[in-house]
Amino acid sequence: MSENRPSAPGPTAREIVIRLERRRRACRTLAHPMTPTPPTAPREATRLSELSPQQKKSGLAAWLGWTFDGLELHLYTLVAGPLVMQLLHTTDSANPAINEKKAYIQAAFLVGWALGGAFFGRLGDLLGRSRALTLTILTYAICTGLCSFAQTWEQLMIFRFIAALGIGGEWAVGASLLVETWPKAWRPWMAAVLQTGVNVGVLFGAIFVGLLVTYMPPGSERWVFLIGVLPALLVFWIRKHVPEPDTWQKAEHSVQQKPGAIALFQGNVRSTTLRTTLVCALGLSAWWLFLFWQTQHLRKILVDAQTPAAEITGLVSAAFFAFNAASVVGNFGAAWVAQRFGNRRAIVVMFMGLGSAIFAAYVVPRGFGALAWFWLPIGGFFGGVFGLFTMYLPPLFPTLLRTTGAGFCYNIGRIAAAIASVVFGLYAPVGDFRNALLWVSLIAAAAALASWWLPERTYENEAT
Repeated sequence: MSENRPSAPGPTAREIVIRLERRRRACRTLAHPMTPTPPTAPREATRLSELSPQQKKSGLAAWLGWTFDGLELHLYTLVAGPLVMQLLHTTDSANPAINEKKAYIQAAFLVGWALGGAFFGRLGDLLGRSRALTLTILTYAICTGLCSFAQTWEQLMIFRFIAALGIGGEWAVGASLLVETWPKAWRPWMAAVLQTGVNVGVLFGAIFVGLLVTYMPPGSERWVFLIGVLPALLVFWIRKHVPEPDTWQKAEHSVQQKPGAIALFQGNVRSTTLRTTLVCALGLSAWWLFLFWQTQHLRKILVDAQTPAAEITGLVSAAFFAFNAASVVGNFGAAWVAQRFGNRRAIVVMFMGLGSAIFAAYVVPRGFGALAWFWLPIGGFFGGVFGLFTMYLPPLFPTLLRTTGAGFCYNIGRIAAAIASVVFGLYAPVGDFRNALLWVSLIAAAAALASWWLPERTYENEAT
């Protein structure tokens, strides 16, 4: 007896579609067995504990370089008057030749800074960031120490010029080193920390000079430059512990011929070069004239008040300390503005504040106390604008033009400042430092106006 069993139901239309889709995927996998999964971008560090050893070492190297920069930048500013008097063999502080020679020495320093930014910036693209950084530090360390042994004002000018080559180059190379190794989101605050290194170096210099003039006999000002030899020790550590950034190594291996410096003035890069150079020329001219001549103005006020000569350098150093302490706060204030409104708007606001502070400080005659403890710190706060350029400029240029472009644009302002230093130096003996500083406030205002046209496009992901 046979048994009739019901036949099994066939697949539904939905099941047939699913089976066909599975077979299609299997066939595609067999046809392309080596197709890789697209890589995902690595997650950037959000805490200090997540930073790699390379990032920490590059950050420390750059910060120390900035600190020694600050120390050596302003040693001359603090002792320029008495030192040049020694070299000219005069005790008459009203001698017109003193201001004239001080201006020439300062101008040579600024020209050296500009040329060094371009020269070592180019080496940074050709040789690598770490290698170029060691060369810049070694250059300014040795030549700053040699300033102690200058016997004429011409020798001092030559030593300051060569030292400035290294200082100008260190900025461009160190900035690019951090741009290529640290997380993008950290850049405004990294710029503030780096610029704070300059302020720490300046404050240390002010303390050192103050102690020197207090506990050593008059005429010892020249020996402050010996402390400038210390950065040479940093070179050995950098060469051993700070490798070249992966970004630069990949870019170097991806091209057969590296772009020449002339590429800064070709294609889309040309507009970036011209606009940033104009802003840097105006801004840095205003800042350096302000730094140099406000110190001389303070000295003049103290001399006119018949302050004992032994106390003048100490008082000026104390005022400089307060000025740079305010600059430290300004670095982070500028970073806060940049984080919320962007670099371009932050630069405009800070330059407007700097020009206004200088104008308000010198529009009427003021005594030492009002300038040193109130008005100059306000100007120092708005000087935090220059910390923004550290991380803003390098990404505007392709990788293999990065230190070349940043070094050229940022440091070319020293040439304009050098010319202005000479002009002001020639007229200051028969004029008034206060009137000269009022003109400086107008230069800062012009920098704010030009900053409206700064570029925002970057070359972050391009190799050349």
